[in-house]
Amino acid sequence: MHNRSRTIVSNQPGLHHNLATTVARHLGQRFLAPISERSRELFAELSDWRQANPKPLVLDSCCGVGESTANLAKRHPEAIVLGIDKSALRIDKHSHYHNGVDNYRVVRGDLNDLWRLMVDANWRLSHHYLLYPNPWPKAAHLQRRWHGGPLFPSLLALGGQLQLRSNWLIYLQEFQQALAVAGHQGQLAALEVVEPLTPFERKYRDSGQSLYQLQANLS
Repeated sequence: MHNRSRTIVSNQPGLHHNLATTVARHLGQRFLAPISERSRELFAELSDWRQANPKPLVLDSCCGVGESTANLAKRHPEAIVLGIDKSALRIDKHSHYHNGVDNYRVVRGDLNDLWRLMVDANWRLSHHYLLYPNPWPKAAHLQRRWHGGPLFPSLLALGGQLQLRSNWLIYLQEFQQALAVAGHQGQLAALEVVEPLTPFERKYRDSGQSLYQLQANLS
């Protein structure tokens, strides 16, 4: 029997009233938080890995245990796939989800630093996946969501075919509106899951929750 997951509860009934203003402010200023030495060392290592594998790059941000990264590597045999998550506990569980393909890596890293380092080094993605990011459903937490935070311009600058999935429709509707503020068009649709990419996707599907997908071409 599968564990049933709780649906998202929020005090925000629709798009956040400060969304457009917040996005525009972040688009107009550079995020200047210091980048850690550990992030710089990791990025140097990843740069060597990419140079040794001169193929299109697929990024799986917030990859969790990396099941999605392994699945995406299988779906993108023409590319190398990089999964990044901030949690050592989740990354350390990845060996359980390895599926035999070898065109990917899963690493622990800080996306707040690594996205900026990638942009500064002129990295451009072929595809970028954000699968079930933390929705931060309280209205007061808008700026903790990727589209409401100061890293949104870096996400856009990485380019590629962007795909987000969530079980909270408002999150994707907000992201779609944030893309529009930045001059991009996003396609939002209900998602019918046959082969789950992540443990969360499997759990939400098996709990009967509605799932959604947002896609945008940032190239």
